[in-house]
Amino acid sequence: MGETLTILGLESSCDDTAAAVVRQGAAGTEILSSVVLGQSDLHAAFGGVVPEIAARAHAEKLDIAVRRALETAGVTLARIDAIAVTAGPGLIGGVLAGVMLAKGIAAGAGLPLIGVNHLAAHALTPRLTHALPYPYLMLLVSGGHCQLLTVRGPEAFTRLGGTIDDAPGEAFDKVARLLGLPQPGGPAVEREAAAGCATRFALPRPLLDRPGCDLSFSGLKTAVLRQRDMLIAEQGGLTRQDRADLCAAFQAAVAEVLAEKTRRALAASAAPALAVAGGVAANAAIRAALERVAEDAGAAHVAPPLRLCTDNAAIVAYAGAELFRAGRHDGMDLAARPRWPLDSAQPALIGGGRKGAKA
Repeated sequence: MGETLTILGLESSCDDTAAAVVRQGAAGTEILSSVVLGQSDLHAAFGGVVPEIAARAHAEKLDIAVRRALETAGVTLARIDAIAVTAGPGLIGGVLAGVMLAKGIAAGAGLPLIGVNHLAAHALTPRLTHALPYPYLMLLVSGGHCQLLTVRGPEAFTRLGGTIDDAPGEAFDKVARLLGLPQPGGPAVEREAAAGCATRFALPRPLLDRPGCDLSFSGLKTAVLRQRDMLIAEQGGLTRQDRADLCAAFQAAVAEVLAEKTRRALAASAAPALAVAGGVAANAAIRAALERVAEDAGAAHVAPPLRLCTDNAAIVAYAGAELFRAGRHDGMDLAARPRWPLDSAQPALIGGGRKGAKA
């Protein structure tokens, strides 16, 4: 492992302003602090993240988050070895706010600057939490992203598949709105589904009839909309049971699609371990389906704690440490990037989600 590194990380790619201090040494990695300042109250009235509001909030809160992270960790900038910052992909205003602050801190304190791909930080999280050795298969499944990646190093990713439209978290949010449930939609749909019958409505399983590992969830959301409208036309409204059954059917369809595509990716990659990260992986039905896929394939299953699967700066700091040890750091010309594919050899995924570019 070499010398001990203490890294300050910054994250501002969507609607969470975050800073963290991570120390990595021969004994392992320790998260000394992790501060996340959310913006849910600022966006609640709009039904989603407003990029301009998010960017302004990041500009106002980033220095507060950094100060709290340093104070909680009990360190000063004199004890920091490098600054790691999310440089993309994401909402460009927020990413730019983080990059500019990181540059200012790095220049003022004379510290190395490391631009981190936000998706790479998520993909490397199992190494932070479980010291998972390379290679492994990563399913990144969240509100803004869904990709299946073979991870071979801090900058070595092979994308086996990804969503060509809505990410799963977006689909959960949209279905929740269709059914009059609160945001965020994932937990709300899961709560309703617990009282529902998953087999009452025959919802589609998009792209399962095609080879490969790409995914699609937009049509599934539309199928829920049509079923809802049919029920309203027939009976003048939705009963509580109707809503629960629709949620259960939708959740089952998402779980089946994710499980089958992950099964194909495991077979194609021959990876010895399946790791899952992203807020959607907190869904119990989806998590159970993925655990069965790993068990059937004889692969280890690793799921980092939810607090490190949603947006945070600890994973950015850890990714920065891996990159720094590999000899990579950036200059003051580091650019904020709205798109930043992990696997540049693959064609770009189609579209951009409500929570940012799909990269």
